[in-house]
Amino acid sequence: MQVTRLSSKGQVIIPKALRAAHHWEVGQELIAIDVGDGILLKPKKPFAETTLAQVAGCLSYQGKLKSLDELEDAIRQGVIQQWHDRS
Repeated sequence: MQVTRLSSKGQVIIPKALRAAHHWEVGQELIAIDVGDGILLKPKKPFAETTLAQVAGCLSYQGKLKSLDELEDAIRQGVIQQWHDRS
């Protein structure tokens, strides 16, 4: 357990070992949650949490189904084009 103090401005320093353990860096946004006898700090996520069922609709495909060979060929062509563009 590590001890820290509340400043006159209401600021608390999170000990370096805890910041490192959670990979929190300068500018990290945190959510403060009242848990009754204390406060829980959690990193703010860039997007609201969703389930696969909530987003699966955007994955639908209306065209003719592609075979595995067609998919692999498209990937191959994309890689060749990407390398060609770098020349």
